Amino acid sequence: MGTLEIIGGILLIISSILIIIIVCLQESKQSGVSAMTGTSDSYLSKNRGRTMESKLVSITRISAIVFFVLTIALNLIIRYVK
Repeated sequence: MGTLEIIGGILLIISSILIIIIVCLQESKQSGVSAMTGTSDSYLSKNRGRTMESKLVSITRISAIVFFVLTIALNLIIRYVK
């Protein structure tokens, strides 16, 4: 195993763990979940949630793109560098 393969593998592990954590932090899109818990949404809490939710969505997209680019780059390195 070369140095580039090890670094690429570590970066893939870090990006996959980051994607899992960010997806777990996001709120559910289902409307029935809040009815079961009995929480009521106010205008302020809805707007605060949207900004945090939009940040999490954009971070998830960026992390997924980085993950796919790393996967393709690592496969190309393994195939053509040897």
